Amino acid sequence: MLQENNSVNIKIERLDHLGIISQTIKDLGIIELIDQRIPAHDQEYISAGEAVAGMILNGLGFSNRPMSLTPQFFENKPLDLLFRSGVTADQFNRFKLGRTLDELQQYGTSLLFSEIALKACDQEQIDLRFNHLDSTSLTVSGQYEVDENEPATITLRRGYSKDHRPDLKQAVLEMMVSQDGGVPLMCQAWDGNSNDSRIFKERSQALFEQFQTGDSPRYLIADSKLYSQDNSANLARLGYITRIPNTLTVSRQLINQAWAYNQWQIAPDGRHYQSWSLGHYDIDQRWLVVYSDQSRQRAEKTVDRAIKRERTRLDKALFHLQARRFATRDEAQQAYAQLGTELRYHNLQPAELIPHHRYLRAGRPGAAETPQTIKWQVQGQAVLDPERRTERINHQACYIIGSNISPEQLSDLELLAHYRQQHQVEQGFRFLKDPTFFTSALFVKKPARLEALLMVMTLALLVYAVAERRLRRTLQAQQETLPNQINQPTATPTLRWVFQLLDGIHRVQLFINEQWTTVIEGLTDLRRKILILFGPDVCSLYQIPVT
Repeated sequence: MLQENNSVNIKIERLDHLGIISQTIKDLGIIELIDQRIPAHDQEYISAGEAVAGMILNGLGFSNRPMSLTPQFFENKPLDLLFRSGVTADQFNRFKLGRTLDELQQYGTSLLFSEIALKACDQEQIDLRFNHLDSTSLTVSGQYEVDENEPATITLRRGYSKDHRPDLKQAVLEMMVSQDGGVPLMCQAWDGNSNDSRIFKERSQALFEQFQTGDSPRYLIADSKLYSQDNSANLARLGYITRIPNTLTVSRQLINQAWAYNQWQIAPDGRHYQSWSLGHYDIDQRWLVVYSDQSRQRAEKTVDRAIKRERTRLDKALFHLQARRFATRDEAQQAYAQLGTELRYHNLQPAELIPHHRYLRAGRPGAAETPQTIKWQVQGQAVLDPERRTERINHQACYIIGSNISPEQLSDLELLAHYRQQHQVEQGFRFLKDPTFFTSALFVKKPARLEALLMVMTLALLVYAVAERRLRRTLQAQQETLPNQINQPTATPTLRWVFQLLDGIHRVQLFINEQWTTVIEGLTDLRRKILILFGPDVCSLYQIPVT
């Protein structure tokens, strides 16, 4: 914003938290790495790396603007601080950003992301021993017809929608993150109807050689779709921690055996577990049967609701069954027995068969008159089976964690703790799907550009995760805290909340007596404290002296 008052010109630009994002991008060398692989054209004002950085800043600015309005986002921002001198907002137009997405897809989005992530992990010294894998679906609007002239890319199709929008086409995004800070290590876009079992199988094959190259052992952690007979050959070569599907017969048998044995150990977080060694899919494994008091309480409520629904259906079925008349006793018995095969929690009591005589003429029959036919009515009732209820609650309350890692490498408690960190990748997906992030930007015209945009979104998550990890490690090292949303001290604030605390910082430029003077306005004590935690480069950008 520029104001003129006689000899005084004032230019006010919003800086807020964008300086932290910009400096993190520069520290990780993202612009330079992309420019080395996608050289700039002679007549372009900004490079592909700067275009990607602009998209990241737009996304992490939480402005809820589609990508086509990126110039509008940068109109009141200090671009010489965020990028370099000479960069203007109109240079981030939709034509430049669209061409950049095309170039990213042509180079290879997964390859480029892996190269950037590898450099970032090496620079930040991120612990890569434990890697969490998962996938999610992202819905899109539009037809997205397949164009044979376009380069090979993902196909947007309808499939199982984790967003509960089966009416829309979608793409599937696979992502693997480090347990140390939830930093994305790998991302790949898949067709909209791809399933997790196929994705995880192919990823397991690809990770074997990658895990063998490191100096320290690396382990893969994923949900139950990782564990299947088709993928067992790959799992046998990897160190893994995964959820075992409860649909397996051996899983149900082991849970029953654990409750019969009833020798539960208690973890520090209150969970109960038993450890069992067994061979399955020709892999020597250790399975932990786990439950908590809270999960058992939830299971009881769930099962009791199911019992109530079954009782309602059963009473209705018995009412209609008793209204029928059968030609023979066997038919009546078979109909009654068939009703029992559909019951999960109740047992049928022995049926009472009532004969109904039919005579040739109406009215009361005579003493010597014999019935022409006999129809049979069946009456019965069902009672709750407490053993079935208990068994179902036991199954609902428990889950099984499986691993081929020896107890000498990881104890039972360590297995539990590491699997519980699976929320790292799930939090990343929630971040990517935040309506104020990139979601509104998923209106690009070509699947190739959507594939590249998914990579840029994950790259923004990488920048966010690295910055958050830096902040938390500094707070821990200095034994400092920041106020949370209810003004209580915390040493592990989310970066999103810290960004909100920094809202209201402006760069003010004054032109007085033919000379420009620059002032950073809006720096409170708390904001200075936050910015100092990010290091001297960020402090220099915000004009904060470092003592």
